[in-house]
Amino acid sequence: MSHPDTHRVRGLYAITDPRLTPGDSMLSAAEAALRGGVSMLQYRDKLADTATRRHRAARLALLCQDHGALFIVNDDPALAAEVEADGVHLGQSDGAVDKARRLLGGDKLIGVSCHGRLDLAAKAADEGADYLALGRFFDSQTKPEAPPADLDTLRQARRRFHQPLVAIGGVNAHNAGLLIEAGADAVAVIHALFGLADPDDATHAGVEAAARQLAGLFNR
Repeated sequence: MSHPDTHRVRGLYAITDPRLTPGDSMLSAAEAALRGGVSMLQYRDKLADTATRRHRAARLALLCQDHGALFIVNDDPALAAEVEADGVHLGQSDGAVDKARRLLGGDKLIGVSCHGRLDLAAKAADEGADYLALGRFFDSQTKPEAPPADLDTLRQARRRFHQPLVAIGGVNAHNAGLLIEAGADAVAVIHALFGLADPDDATHAGVEAAARQLAGLFNR
């Protein structure tokens, strides 16, 4: 039986946001982030219609392939399967891990949001999740209402689970190091990357520079 490449769940994990990069600027901003060293990219888009989501997911999948990064689709195992993504990320209300596994196969990654709760992380691990996402650790502009998590929870999760841990929530270049020290294998970033997208600069130099700085924290 094939197994997913969980050892690749490491480093800078970028998550798209259509409000920060409207239209096809999402694609050029994502490419800039990949140039800067993003190792995982999640397509998260709650605004677009089905056809647009399919188009953007397919384009992002190719970009990730070109840059040697993992491509993850948020909430939608069927779309992940259609565009041959590397995996899917599920929230607590997005369906069961085993259902996604049947659709995607044994070699695809399935990540699960566990907030700041070790019981949810244990449940996801027992159900076969390949990585566990914990957070929010800091004030988040994307999900300010999300329940908080603390660094001690991350430390406990590191001792308890063998799955890679992804830390999310208000992560930026100033605080990401704390999460890495506490045991995060990857840090998920939205606003500190794509909030720097410049509609007047198709190269999105600010996004690329921010990605390079964040990715560099894993090389220390």
